[in-house]
Amino acid sequence: MAIAVDVPRQYAQLFIGGSWIAPHSGRMISSIDPASEEVWALVAEADEVDVDRAVAAAREALRGPWARLTPTARGALLHKLGALITRDARTLAEIESRDNGKPLRDTIGEMQRAADWLTFYAGAADKIYGETIPYKPDAHAFTRREPVGVVGAILPWNSPMSLYAWKLGPALACGCTVVLKPAELTPVSAMELAKLVTEAGFPPGVVNVVPGYGHIAGAAIAAHPNVNKITFTGEHRTAQEIMKSAAVNLKRISFECGGKSPHIIFADADLDRAATVATHGAFRSTGQSCSLGSRLFVQRAVYDVVVDMLVQRAGRIRVGMPLDPTTHIGPQTSAVQLDKTNRYIQLGKDEGYRLLLGGKRPAGFERGYFVEPTIFGEVDNRSRLAQEEIFGPVLSVIPFDSEAEAVAMANDVVYGLVAGLWTRDIGRAHRVAAQLESGLVSVNTYRPVHWMLPYGGYKMSGIGRENGFDAVNEYLETKTVVIDYAEAPPPDPFAD
Repeated sequence: MAIAVDVPRQYAQLFIGGSWIAPHSGRMISSIDPASEEVWALVAEADEVDVDRAVAAAREALRGPWARLTPTARGALLHKLGALITRDARTLAEIESRDNGKPLRDTIGEMQRAADWLTFYAGAADKIYGETIPYKPDAHAFTRREPVGVVGAILPWNSPMSLYAWKLGPALACGCTVVLKPAELTPVSAMELAKLVTEAGFPPGVVNVVPGYGHIAGAAIAAHPNVNKITFTGEHRTAQEIMKSAAVNLKRISFECGGKSPHIIFADADLDRAATVATHGAFRSTGQSCSLGSRLFVQRAVYDVVVDMLVQRAGRIRVGMPLDPTTHIGPQTSAVQLDKTNRYIQLGKDEGYRLLLGGKRPAGFERGYFVEPTIFGEVDNRSRLAQEEIFGPVLSVIPFDSEAEAVAMANDVVYGLVAGLWTRDIGRAHRVAAQLESGLVSVNTYRPVHWMLPYGGYKMSGIGRENGFDAVNEYLETKTVVIDYAEAPPPDPFAD
């Protein structure tokens, strides 16, 4: 069913303690449709008072009805939530496309993947075990895995629903409760998710949704003394500020931050396949992904051939309206992000790099935050174009000669989230993968993100891991219990 947009959709209340509550300030956030530059939704804005209410509700649920549920029952609720997302996938996908400009063909897939993530963690909920430790013969020593407590989840705007599932899945499976703050640019799908949380039957306060601005609501969550953990996806400078605030009570933290990912094509690779995947890996989501292969290293012997392939393939990318099912990439999510991308494109031109494709607003789009897929060739790896995260559809192609040179340039960046390489040489595949400073290295594919595969970064790309059972550990405390049952009294160390 198509979404009516004659007047802005309104979500005038926050979701706190299982109820819809008017925001303390009475203010609303305007969500801009990036394809039309018009306000398409109004969402309640949370402030510090609302965050305090949400944390209190989460704390009450943590100690009350949620704690009394068995792990299997928690898993059943997660499974139900995933099923409801699948049921409403089309409507949720249209909402997400209107909110952040991602094409419908992508957002429909992201709704199903969100459901898959929740289903995976639904199965994990009753498989969280402690261990028995053979400490000594006359004692029983064991560990308990207990929820870390109230989790503050601070989310970005590029893939909202997917990342809600990344956070909620392991947090709820472990028995934590959550205060979720969606990005102010894309808050609408979070409000719809709150409705599904209620329909699924979660106890009040287990999930709370407080849209708001980072410097107000996000900062209040990070500094709140009754929040036990922060999980954040976003820019590393924001993570640094959160880390400072989290020190108030030594919160547990997990950060998934930016990237400037190296993607390496050796001369012995399947060039046709490599060029196809590299094109998608650079321009998917209009370049608005921290895992993009935005630095493409191509061995000099095949450099010209690969560049021709890239230009040909990227030239076929259809830029269009998000709800058009034939669109490959839509607009950038905001005017600020478009301005940033355009500044980097101008920088590439000013520094004299060869503009191979794009670099301007596509024809026929007078409104909206649109920009063409852009490729620069012969880029210097130390340039700002190659070192700084653009978060737009801009690819830097960099030639190299030797394996050692490729590895050195790939690692010569402050980030370390994702890396990829293409080769038919199995020895080289293992050698290079072992040397790349990235949390995820893919060989003859790119960015295989999956609920079973741990995902996270080295260096400025983050702390901790999302996905897989590694993510479960991010939401648990380990308690050691020792029960001594020795019959003989212990010796008195203070006796004469």
